[in-house]
Amino acid sequence: MLPDRRLLTFLLATAALAAPVPALAGGFYLQEQSPKETGRALSGGAAAGDDPSTIYFNPAAMTQLSGIQTSIGGIALLAEARQTNRGSSRTIPGVATRVPVTGNDGGNAFEKVIPIPSFYASAQVNDRLWLGLGVNAPFGLKLEYDDGFFGRYDSLYTDLKTYNIQPSAAYKLSDSLSVGGGVDVQYVKVTLTNALPQLSPLLADGHASVEGDDWSVGWNAGLFYTLGDTNFGVHYRSRMKHGLQGEQVISGLLGPLAGANGTFAATAPLTLPDIVTVSMTHKLTPQLRAMLTARWYNWSVFKSITINTATSSSVKELDYRDSFSVSAGGEYDVNDRLTLRAGTMFDRTPTNPQHLTTRVPDGDRVWLTGGATWNLSDAFALNMSYAHTFVAKANIIRPDSYFPAPATVTATTLSQTSGNADQIAASLTMRF
Repeated sequence: MLPDRRLLTFLLATAALAAPVPALAGGFYLQEQSPKETGRALSGGAAAGDDPSTIYFNPAAMTQLSGIQTSIGGIALLAEARQTNRGSSRTIPGVATRVPVTGNDGGNAFEKVIPIPSFYASAQVNDRLWLGLGVNAPFGLKLEYDDGFFGRYDSLYTDLKTYNIQPSAAYKLSDSLSVGGGVDVQYVKVTLTNALPQLSPLLADGHASVEGDDWSVGWNAGLFYTLGDTNFGVHYRSRMKHGLQGEQVISGLLGPLAGANGTFAATAPLTLPDIVTVSMTHKLTPQLRAMLTARWYNWSVFKSITINTATSSSVKELDYRDSFSVSAGGEYDVNDRLTLRAGTMFDRTPTNPQHLTTRVPDGDRVWLTGGATWNLSDAFALNMSYAHTFVAKANIIRPDSYFPAPATVTATTLSQTSGNADQIAASLTMRF
């Protein structure tokens, strides 16, 4: 447990600058942590070292930033996700025949425009030592389906927020090699709701909700090596183990099920994955640079949504798989003031097709991006980026059972999920 609650309150207020939002990213990992990196599809990664956002991607590369530098920016995300009913159904206790679950398609579960702010600052203390601070939201998800959604027994509302505060340091061991790392102080809050089936499909649904939060601490570390025209970087970010505490509310159940209604203290474990990043940048000419980055995500640590109360335990199997992303990009200095960039990324979904859910309607993604930097002066630079994400369609086959026998009801959500996203990003880098 962290010792000073006043300090936590201050850090949380600071972290609100980077409020998490839904994104079509790997699972519910938010790739959108730097407007400048967005323009090259995150291919600069751990090796670029040309913007204060390197504090998140690899703090060791801070040794490439002179003086004091800050980056304040945001991304406007325009996302869409749609569900199509493919024959969802439910059982009735004591009846052999399944009955259809009808309803609307839930609408677009994302808000029309979603802002994603970010803040980074680095300071060169002397010729060897750099200090930095990053405030961001590396994981987040928010989906809200319309009332009457055919997949309502699977999910109605999902809101996962993380606030990450990362004080960091970097040290130059030689002119070529630097090391760096940071502490991640992370707050998470989760709210989940869904409808509950009654014993008879003719009755109005019941309702379940659970809410909990937690603080946890992790770490990250990296290496940066430069040969002049070629940079290499490797970075490791530790998994975060959270133990959420909150309450579960069950309401609206009728007849023999009514005894399950009530408010109960609840706990839920949540483990977020380790991430390994390997990057290379190479100067092809004095004006042209090429970039490559690969990332591995240890998503297999995320097995299920498990909710424990004093009298019961419910488990929603997810069985995420380890995943990866690969990105390539390039930059061209048109002149001393203007730099153009572009990139592409393949980002494999960690979701398991056997346990896909409308809570995280995810598929493999391909990014196409472009951007520019305009140096307004020696002290100020404006970064602008655009990205489009193509998300592969996926089929959801989700059977979930409710209530102990002989009152067990199994609702099977059959849906095809589809979506895409556009990002418009901008940041201002200031050098002092």
